[in-house]
Amino acid sequence: MPLNQTKEIKSVLEIYDITTNKREVIYAETGHFEAPNWSRNDGYLLLNSDAKLFKWDFKTKKKTVVDTGFAKDLNNDHGISPDGEQIVISSADTIPAKDKEQWLTSKIYILPVTGGVPKLVTPKEPSFWHGWSPDGQTLVYTANRKEGFDIYSIGINGGEETRLTDGKWLDDGPDYSHDGNYIYYNSMQSGSMDIWRMKTDSSQKTQLTKDSYSNWFPHPSPDGSSVVFLSYLEDQGEAHPPMKRVVLRLYDLETKTLKTLCEFTGGQGSINVPSWSPDGKRFAFVSYEEVRS
Repeated sequence: MPLNQTKEIKSVLEIYDITTNKREVIYAETGHFEAPNWSRNDGYLLLNSDAKLFKWDFKTKKKTVVDTGFAKDLNNDHGISPDGEQIVISSADTIPAKDKEQWLTSKIYILPVTGGVPKLVTPKEPSFWHGWSPDGQTLVYTANRKEGFDIYSIGINGGEETRLTDGKWLDDGPDYSHDGNYIYYNSMQSGSMDIWRMKTDSSQKTQLTKDSYSNWFPHPSPDGSSVVFLSYLEDQGEAHPPMKRVVLRLYDLETKTLKTLCEFTGGQGSINVPSWSPDGKRFAFVSYEEVRS
């Protein structure tokens, strides 16, 4: 979803190691980038910046643009397939219809991991990708079909979409568990933004958090032991703005306990998409700093 940023900022790409409980800055630049994904071969991170997709290489410490063909207005909802061969993107129309805001024309596409011509998956709009099933056959995403934003799933080749939530509140940020049995998401169902879980057939909806924070973007670990997510220190209602004081927290699925990992300035763009390393020991995120003249 869109980021409205007027002040000049510095974007800081960081890695958090859950085995040492340490964070490491690996790259920073004046300007805006967001939403890192970790490649399956550990060689690079995907980022988006200025409506384009980039690969940030661990060896060269540089960004290179990914060719996304005609899709030239990408938002921060993108990811890599479980087999590492494809990329999914969410992109708006370059020239939207006169009666539509551009960001509301977002649709989901798939293209080769090396770049190329995108294949349309969701003709209906707006659609914002968030998760890829472990077997590589299904996408889960947030979409508005005139009844508000809910969670949907669809096969990678398109076809009929399946509506998984249907409340009068905002449901967002869905991501699959490592075994494909559950979908984790954030929802306003309880009256505040909290982390929830449901079976992939939409049954057994269960609230996992309930506190004074606004909780967003849950990402289950590759080994299925925990879920990392972002929490705003102050209630944001249904919004997830940038440049706020936030923390990353870890939910232990066995003990059902929460642990605060780190605090920083961020929010929108920090950890919108799955960003765990393949070994499940680390994850990437982006923090932000205002640039002082």
